[in-house]
Amino acid sequence: MDSTTEQHIKLSNAISKKKRFHMINDWELYVMLVPGILFFIIFKYIPMWGIVIAFQNYSPYKGITGSEWVGFQHFVTLFHYNGFWLLLRNTMLISFYNLIFFFPVPIVLSLLLNEIRATAFKKFIQTVIYLPHFLSWVVVVGITYMLLGTQGGLINELIKAGGGTEIAFLTTQEWFRGLIVSQSIWKEAGWGTIIFLAALAGVDPQLYEAAIVDGAGRWRQLWHITLPAIRSTILILLILRMGSVLDTGFEHIYLMLNSTVNDVGDVFETYVYREGLIGGKFSYTTAIGLFKSFVGLILIMGANWLTKKFGEEGVY
Repeated sequence: MDSTTEQHIKLSNAISKKKRFHMINDWELYVMLVPGILFFIIFKYIPMWGIVIAFQNYSPYKGITGSEWVGFQHFVTLFHYNGFWLLLRNTMLISFYNLIFFFPVPIVLSLLLNEIRATAFKKFIQTVIYLPHFLSWVVVVGITYMLLGTQGGLINELIKAGGGTEIAFLTTQEWFRGLIVSQSIWKEAGWGTIIFLAALAGVDPQLYEAAIVDGAGRWRQLWHITLPAIRSTILILLILRMGSVLDTGFEHIYLMLNSTVNDVGDVFETYVYREGLIGGKFSYTTAIGLFKSFVGLILIMGANWLTKKFGEEGVY
């Protein structure tokens, strides 16, 4: 064995000993990881075993191991269901509207907040726009009914006081998706600014100073410095959002649904609720969930591939 090899062996041994030494000294930090690791194991990985019932006629009495295997029968049933395309259309349209109208709002709010120089005023505005996030969807929908209801709704009362005719906002199909997106924007847009504001905080102030010296105004600084600084963050969040394109939020949609808007508001989540929890079709609804996850995975991989194709940094 030559001297070079011996030196490499000694160096690797020294590095291993140093790592072990750090682990012993920093054992408190590793202990702090235990709750998080247990959370993911118990609530994320172990439940994945339940996916197998999508390929069974699952019976709670027989359990997973004793239930009959039926292969892809439930997926065939789903794709042949008369209302499948209606559910897919409604889900995709609501997700598309959220992507077009809701996703850019936190970015715009972050850019506007970043321009505020008065610290106290900036914190006040942030607090105000964060507050709706902490309201449940029950409260948000309740506020919507008080404002837009036909019986005592504030907006309709004002319309009638002005000599107009009341508008059935909550029972008209044309208004339903717009209301869903508007509620999402009001409730979550402020909270969504946190990540973008954190990204903006990391921009080097010297870049702005150099831009000012070169004669760049606020718009040019925004276009050439601010937006490029958060571009990677925007793309990563957009890629991740593609994974939940078939998840529109059960509680929100369910509370807003009624018989008059069912044709434009019935989505996979509400269908799963009816068939799974009320109808007891556990295997069938698990197959629906697996189908949604598979579509989300394909969309994430496709969006990540496109992002890298254009020279940007993807999720992986």
